Amino acid sequence: MSNEVADRLAIAELIATYNDAVMRLDAEAWGGTWAEDGIWSLPGMGDGIAGREAIVATWKMAMDQFEFVGFFASPGPVHIDGDTARGTLYQQELLVQKEGGERQVIGRYSDEYAKVDGQWRFKKRVYEVLRDS
Repeated sequence: MSNEVADRLAIAELIATYNDAVMRLDAEAWGGTWAEDGIWSLPGMGDGIAGREAIVATWKMAMDQFEFVGFFASPGPVHIDGDTARGTLYQQELLVQKEGGERQVIGRYSDEYAKVDGQWRFKKRVYEVLRDS
């Protein structure tokens, strides 16, 4: 198997692991998809949240308000350049709040990936809401 094919499969597995962790509300598994110095940029959060520890803490606070989260991703193109890569990912979320109510969100991630110690991780994720209902 070529290195590029192996890298593409590893990035697809990274995305699948991230999605699975969201569905299970598993902060440890979700946090493991991030590089230690990763950046998570969300609407209204300025330059983003920097560092895996801060990213996971923010995610835990956000997920604490939901009884159930359905997170379904559709990867777009991935461009690999050595130990870095860029990609686009579209996602649909079903958010069931503990206090009642339900939202459906469709968004897009502009991703940067880095191979760290032989493992692909999210280096930077910039999230944009395309629709929220």
